[in-house]
Amino acid sequence: MRRLLVLLCTVVVTVVPAGVLLAPGPAHAHPLGNFSVNQLGALTFHPSRVDVLALVDLAELPTLQEQSTVDSMGAPAWAARECSALTGAFSVRVGGAPLAWTVGTSSYTYTEGSAGLRTSRLECTLSAPAPLAAPSTVDVENRYRTDRVGWRELTATASGVHLVSPPLPAKSRSDGLRSYPDDLLSSPPDVRSARLTVEPGGSTAASPGDTAVAAPVLPGRLGRAEATLRGWVGTRELTPWVGALAVLLALVLGGAHATLPGHGKTVMAAYLAGRRGRPRDALTVGATVTLTHTGGVLVLGLLLTTAAGLAGETVLGWLGVTSGALVAAVGLGMLLSRRKQAAHSHAHDHPHPHSHSHSHSHDHGGRPSRLAIVGMGVAGGLVPSPSALVVLLGAVGLGRTWFGVLLVLAYGLGMAAVLTAAGLLLIKVRDRWAGRLRLSGRLGGRLGGRLAWFTRLAPTGTAALVLVVGSALAVRSLVTL
Repeated sequence: MRRLLVLLCTVVVTVVPAGVLLAPGPAHAHPLGNFSVNQLGALTFHPSRVDVLALVDLAELPTLQEQSTVDSMGAPAWAARECSALTGAFSVRVGGAPLAWTVGTSSYTYTEGSAGLRTSRLECTLSAPAPLAAPSTVDVENRYRTDRVGWRELTATASGVHLVSPPLPAKSRSDGLRSYPDDLLSSPPDVRSARLTVEPGGSTAASPGDTAVAAPVLPGRLGRAEATLRGWVGTRELTPWVGALAVLLALVLGGAHATLPGHGKTVMAAYLAGRRGRPRDALTVGATVTLTHTGGVLVLGLLLTTAAGLAGETVLGWLGVTSGALVAAVGLGMLLSRRKQAAHSHAHDHPHPHSHSHSHSHDHGGRPSRLAIVGMGVAGGLVPSPSALVVLLGAVGLGRTWFGVLLVLAYGLGMAAVLTAAGLLLIKVRDRWAGRLRLSGRLGGRLGGRLAWFTRLAPTGTAALVLVVGSALAVRSLVTL
């Protein structure tokens, strides 16, 4: 274990800075995430019509999902089809009557993304006749791709008519989905509907102060390391030296991914300690995490490239629910097992009218079952790293499938190393303090009694912790769906 920790620290200290320095060039991931589909509807009201500029910014993975269809149809035809679909999803009602849109222009363009993948941009201009010469109430609702996460924005201006106290800004806060404000990246706007009042006369134009432009902010070390890895994957020339560094960097990023909320590291470690787990049990958990994470990324990558309508973030959400439910099921099993052991122990506390020769030295701690150990490992690796998924698909797109699979395996090994180290560390602490607690219990007195009470209560507390945290993980993922 000590050698493993030293190796991980060495990789973090040497590989990450080296990766930042040796990167072949900037490879920026989409600021809203590789799964996002970001939208802007810019409305302009005239006395006799309403115009809309509809913009859709697709991140790397949605772009990849659409690529085969775009290639078969051609970008102009695909753009025309999507703009036609958008007219049915972007609803504007004037006095309760829906407008009938006509598509003016449509276009679909690509931009270089991360890991050799591309992002894309759909632009549609829509127009519809509307009787706005008299005071009117206008209801706007955007239902286009509601299953996708991302930035959703509406703006409104007027020419020849006037918007009364409009609830929408006159100018885009993201500069037309080109520059997202950093202070809103963690909680992007989700404006899908609005009600406006339009009156004759005057105009409502954009003011210079309505624009918020993102200032460049240097990412943290892990963010820079992730950008470096994606740059290596996306480079056209891959040398053995760069490939080896990429694998080491994937190990570090996998370990960092395991430290994020959602993998139940503390719960796994507490489970192994509370159930008298052995070092080999911790290693089994680590191996299961590696296999589950690697297989999950490969399967999800296959699904995303074959099913264009599949929302990757929805799949991740349900995997998070399943992971939390597995942890909660293990915790419930621990509580039921503990209750059975307590009842069995209580029965042996009463004198027996007959003599028998079997031993009463029961293992009240209860070692973890093989099924529960595997279940905890599956729960830890079930939610794949989006970064590993992007790296895999980028490598596949460049014809380096073997390299992408190797990097995904490195991600899984990095995750397993962190989770296994957490379990081994807590097992070591438990074994060190177990002897001291037993010695204090033999000494008697108030302190010994309290320690004995704590020792008896600890397994039940551990089971309750596993159940509560697993349930919380499942609920948190369910809320995001």
